[in-house]
Amino acid sequence: MSEPIANPVITVLGSLNLDTLLYVPHLPTMGNTVSATDLNIRFGGKGANQAIAALRQGAAVNLIGCVGHDGGGMSYVEGLQAQGINVSNVQPLDDVISGRAYITVDDEGQNTIVVSPGANWYVTAEFVAERTDVIDQADVLLAQLEGPVEGVVYALQRAHEMGKTTILNPSPVSPDFPWGQVPIDFLIVNQYEAAAILGKNVESTKEAPAIREQMADLGIGTLIITRGAEPTFAFSAKQALKVPPPTVEVVDTVGAGDSFAGAFAVYWAQTCNLLSSLRKANIAGALATQREGAQDAIPTLEEVENFGKAPEPVETEAPAEEAPLEEEAAEVPDESSDEDSLPTAMDDDEEEEQK
Repeated sequence: MSEPIANPVITVLGSLNLDTLLYVPHLPTMGNTVSATDLNIRFGGKGANQAIAALRQGAAVNLIGCVGHDGGGMSYVEGLQAQGINVSNVQPLDDVISGRAYITVDDEGQNTIVVSPGANWYVTAEFVAERTDVIDQADVLLAQLEGPVEGVVYALQRAHEMGKTTILNPSPVSPDFPWGQVPIDFLIVNQYEAAAILGKNVESTKEAPAIREQMADLGIGTLIITRGAEPTFAFSAKQALKVPPPTVEVVDTVGAGDSFAGAFAVYWAQTCNLLSSLRKANIAGALATQREGAQDAIPTLEEVENFGKAPEPVETEAPAEEAPLEEEAAEVPDESSDEDSLPTAMDDDEEEEQK
């Protein structure tokens, strides 16, 4: 896809989980037991999370996946459908439990996650092959790795053959993924996943020449590395960008990566502009850290679009006739433009100066 699309269709291939969130004063270390201060059970899974993130940024969304034919799984599917996601390709399975995720969140908002795939492990290549119509009809395919690698590879290959934009968020990183054998337009990873795939930590956009060589070997068109509160890196054949996210007060980071990925898919489809898409995705990810949980924290289109804008001027009443003519009118704040309020990309020297 090379032309912007005002109303994109995003097909998401991925997981649906029932999340158990445990809030702890600090993350447990090996051999250490930590008492939770609170517990919540919510809907999650990277596939469904990213589908909701794309939906809330204005896209039409199809979801491909599996749940167990249990109360939690069926309620989940009904809830997604009520929000407006096409769930006709989410299959309930008999005698299989829905996926589960166990998430610990510390007082700093950082988290660790253990996933039990359950029904998600049935999203095989054969399963996906029976549902290629929603890949063929989409503008973008967005996938993760919380299910069988073979199903993801099949979907990516099919989308590439049909001329669709492919986005992979390879989380969790799998040693079985056949890097270099299937073209990936955009790979979205955090800094730890990037290190696992590239074999080194990426510290600067000045590493672009070496990273581009690795990207060519791995079949990656554009590599995007999210780095928490630090600037997001993006490497393409022609660009090496460093885009700082907005500074916010973090409650937890559970939904940040999925909010970023879903938002990026939509804004890229709408603009085909890497820098502006990263700016908006950074805002979506940052806003998601200001609320607890994953799906409840995902921001809306209005929240992302209005972030950083000055408030609308408040209309003042006309002065009474008896008021002195020389009385000054009340001042109202100037309304700043969206571009002026958003973080900009920086090169390494600029970042050092700001530090």
